[in-house]
Amino acid sequence: MADMTSKLNVALFIDADNAPYGKLESVLAELASLGAVSIRRAYGNWKKPHLEAWVQGLHEHAIQPVQQFDLIKGKNATDMAMAVDAMDVLFNKPVDVFCIVSSDCDFTPWLCACVLKASRSLVLVSEKRQNHS
Repeated sequence: MADMTSKLNVALFIDADNAPYGKLESVLAELASLGAVSIRRAYGNWKKPHLEAWVQGLHEHAIQPVQQFDLIKGKNATDMAMAVDAMDVLFNKPVDVFCIVSSDCDFTPWLCACVLKASRSLVLVSEKRQNHS
C-alpha cells in the first residue's frame, strides 16, 4: 500500500520579520516528510538589514519573497499580508497542510483557528521570546 503522506500538498508561510532564519533547514526537512511543499512564501521588508540572512536562503530553497514595506514606524503589515494570502490559499488551492512560521502572537491564533476550522492540518513554528515588559 502506498504511503498517503507523500501525496499531501503543503503550504509554507514565513513571517521573516518575526522568525529566525536558522531554523529554516529543519522546518523544510520536517515538511518534506509530510508531503510536497508546493507553496513557499516568506514575508518581510527585505530592505531591513536584519533580514539579509533570509535573502540568500530564499533563493536556495525556492521560497517566494513577498515585499512588505513598513507603512508606519514601529508597526509592520507583514502579518496582515501573510494572513490574507494564507486565507486565499485556504479557500482557493488544494492544500492539505499549512505551516505558519512566526513568533508574532497578534495574528497567529486567529489564522490557526481558521485553518483548523477548515479541517486542514497545521504546523506552527514559533520561537519562545522573553517578555521585556
